[in-house]
Amino acid sequence: MSPDLSEPTADPAGVGMGRTMRRWIVEQSLDSRVGHVGSALSIVEIVAALWGGVMRRPGTEDPERDRFILGKGHAALALYAALRFQGVLGEEAFRSYCKDGSLLNVHPERDLAGVDASTGSLGQGLSLGCGIALGLRLKRLGGRVFVLLSDAECNEGQVWEAAFFASHQKLAAVQAIVDMNGLQALGRTKDVLEIADMAGLWRAAGWEVETVDGHDVGALRRALGLRPGATSPRVILARTVLGKGVSFMEGRLEWHYRNLTRELAERALSEIGGGR
Repeated sequence: MSPDLSEPTADPAGVGMGRTMRRWIVEQSLDSRVGHVGSALSIVEIVAALWGGVMRRPGTEDPERDRFILGKGHAALALYAALRFQGVLGEEAFRSYCKDGSLLNVHPERDLAGVDASTGSLGQGLSLGCGIALGLRLKRLGGRVFVLLSDAECNEGQVWEAAFFASHQKLAAVQAIVDMNGLQALGRTKDVLEIADMAGLWRAAGWEVETVDGHDVGALRRALGLRPGATSPRVILARTVLGKGVSFMEGRLEWHYRNLTRELAERALSEIGGGR
């Protein structure tokens, strides 16, 4: 049985959970020789805020639980670290990441406890979230749906089809979080396909919009809290840094894909500090 996370933990700032998640991300990325470590580090506080206090009964089979969908599925190692921290996933299973026969792949798979949708094909996460939210409404269930996207993912047209659908259907149970780290696989997002006024575009689609520091767990928890009486979906634009917490990765494009060496991993762990 996974824990009931309906109330904030004894770590209100999320510092301990975030630091431990960072260590596990670096350690497991090295062990499995799999990249995307910069993208996973970018969303640590967002995932910690959601799994460490915002979501109600995640990782359970409760039909009224809150759901989480990782649109940017390539950052799944951050989700796995949160599942391990909260006891939904055991240490041995976590360490099977990207090993033969493991359910812990580069992109999350629905068969794994705590994963509400298989994702990785960018642009589809929000559509999945809207469909789930509409289904919950039709079944008269009260769960919320949180969808974590990347800013580059918002280059996909399907994101905006889903955004207008959510507004039209008044899916207030849907909250999207956009990881605004400004980088994608082949360059800076503003250079590949710029969305100059991200907030304005979401507002034009009928969404309530708030911009926060994506590495401030307290601010994220406040922004993602309960919304009594809301009638529109909400999006949180989270300002983040790729590779956050490791100086030689921060804001560096190559860490979208690059693998760690043992020497670099030791340097990263020294900077992160702490541990659990």
